[in-house]
Amino acid sequence: MTDTLQDLIASAAALIVGLAAGWAVHSAFGRRKRAREQRFFGLPDGSECVLVTHRDSTSAHWSIPRHDALALLGLAAIVENCGAHTEVAPHDTGLQGFGARTEFCVGDPTAHRRLAAHMTNLLPGVTVHPGDDSGTDRGMFTIAGTHYRPEPGTVEYVLLARLTAGEDSRPVFLAAGQRPVTHRAAVRHLVRNRARLARKYGAQGSFCLLLKVVNSQAYGPDLVELVADVTKPATTPAGPRAAAKAAAKDD
Repeated sequence: MTDTLQDLIASAAALIVGLAAGWAVHSAFGRRKRAREQRFFGLPDGSECVLVTHRDSTSAHWSIPRHDALALLGLAAIVENCGAHTEVAPHDTGLQGFGARTEFCVGDPTAHRRLAAHMTNLLPGVTVHPGDDSGTDRGMFTIAGTHYRPEPGTVEYVLLARLTAGEDSRPVFLAAGQRPVTHRAAVRHLVRNRARLARKYGAQGSFCLLLKVVNSQAYGPDLVELVADVTKPATTPAGPRAAAKAAAKDD
């Protein structure tokens, strides 16, 4: 066997070993990444979750607003990647209490019964205004005495939250916004930043973020700004001082 042939065989063997090692490292990295996502979303292999949305009030049949439907598609991809199974349920269907399975609640809290109930129980520091007879200030958030009024098409707000009832319970994710386009923006923010959120808040951590969607009439759900992490005030019942501050701002 010539030296040249031996060199070729050695090079080929080194290449095969290198490719195998690279594949093993890549596979191990992919498994770790998938395991982190499964912990963050509470979706181990074979588990079940539910996507809860409200009906499109402009349709005579049961249908989902377009932006909400697109938001649910983004969540469905995450669920599939985690190896879990999903169910889509309307907000006014009787469902079990939260914690037994992961839940994604997406919609307008002034019209979404399940979402409104979760916010009352889990985010007692947030007030969502139903608006007056003319619809003025409908969907406005009040948090720690500060009002966040929607300016349709220009500035709109949405709350993105991950909440749990205890260490052994599955999380409930809330995307509670002032218009359907904000729900989609919140879900996209969750999907794109899931690794960073998991690092910051932990696999079992709760959070509530206030996001602002800017100029949705031109850019849809693409321009999103983080206004604040409102976890503490949102999960703490509003006291008399906050209520007085909010009332003073209304005067």
